[in-house]
Amino acid sequence: MLILPIKKKWFDMIKSGEKKEEYREIKPYYTSRFREYLSIPCIIDRTTVHIANPKFEVIFRNGYNHNSPSIKCRCVVYTGQGKEEWGAELNKEYYVLEILEVLD
Repeated sequence: MLILPIKKKWFDMIKSGEKKEEYREIKPYYTSRFREYLSIPCIIDRTTVHIANPKFEVIFRNGYNHNSPSIKCRCVVYTGQGKEEWGAELNKEYYVLEILEVLD
């Protein structure tokens, strides 16, 4: 399971269910961390869908201390562009962690 630090604003929005995606820059560090979880693009009825490990869980931690507030989420990760209102830069590619469910 991955533990990723996150700023309070985004942490609170994910916890409330308002924010459905989290973004990480495409860099070697995150490529190595997400490699086994990256979804596989698959074409079904001329539509591209992503198939991923349904058990992929991430702990988002508001800070770096092990006692910092945290939430566990079930996610799918793929590459794509994010939403500016959720912290992404316009026309920039990211690893997108789509939050399917907040577990606790």
